Amino acid sequence: MDILMGVVAALCWGATDFLVGLNARLFGVQRSVFLGQLLGLILLSTLLLVLGRQIDLLYEVKWQLLLTCIAAALLTVMGAVALSRAFAQGKTAVVAPLVTSYGMFTTLLAWMGGEHITAIQWVGLLICASGVAIVGRGSGNNDRRQYRSAGTANVFALVAAALYGTSFWVQGQYTLPAIGPVNMLWISYLVGVVFLSPIMFKLKPADSPSLKGYCALCCASLFNLAGFTAFSYGALTGAVAIVTVISTMSGGIAAILGYLFYKDRLTLMQIAGVCLVLLGAVVLHFVA
Repeated sequence: MDILMGVVAALCWGATDFLVGLNARLFGVQRSVFLGQLLGLILLSTLLLVLGRQIDLLYEVKWQLLLTCIAAALLTVMGAVALSRAFAQGKTAVVAPLVTSYGMFTTLLAWMGGEHITAIQWVGLLICASGVAIVGRGSGNNDRRQYRSAGTANVFALVAAALYGTSFWVQGQYTLPAIGPVNMLWISYLVGVVFLSPIMFKLKPADSPSLKGYCALCCASLFNLAGFTAFSYGALTGAVAIVTVISTMSGGIAAILGYLFYKDRLTLMQIAGVCLVLLGAVVLHFVA
């Protein structure tokens, strides 16, 4: 069951990453993130009403822990904005695998927090860092504008990875043991809607996307929630390490979708870098 749920999570999150780029181009970066957070909040609020016992945990949260949850949620929201910006400017086949390097930042924070890091984890960190460096140098594009755009997208992807990695470390260390993953995800969606609402009022009215655009937005939220559900169920019923490792391949799935639908073409150096990033992520999560 853990293997199946890991595969389902990887497929769902890979599809989510692919659709994030499409939504950013159709709705704009900030608007697409806000609408995605709003849809997620509605869906998860409905789920929480069904799972009444989950809501009870929130009533017992102390204000110090609540502030920590809000801080972690803000990191996640800012990561989502950076990720959307990266997908809007760069190639999905490059950006998606780069974001999977968030495990590198989580591991480093754990090490700075006093946790023991094994030799294999240091190897995973080195592999990830090498892959990131190779991807950054491997565009092979002589057009300065396109080269700068690709470089900017890669930077935003790494910023998103750093924000996600930090948020996951904070959640794993403080919030998830106390309130559980469902409540933490609900708080993240709620904070995202509240945080981005003032920005939405300042945005100029955009051209209304087609029905397909709104379908893509809804599908992204549904895929994200389905991936989270599959991951949580697999972690509860099987080996957490196996589910985590398999779900990490979502970056590779998004890269394949980008190649098939966006016709993303990568140089040999970029392909090598992407493979190293994915390999490093697998090593880090497998031994975590």
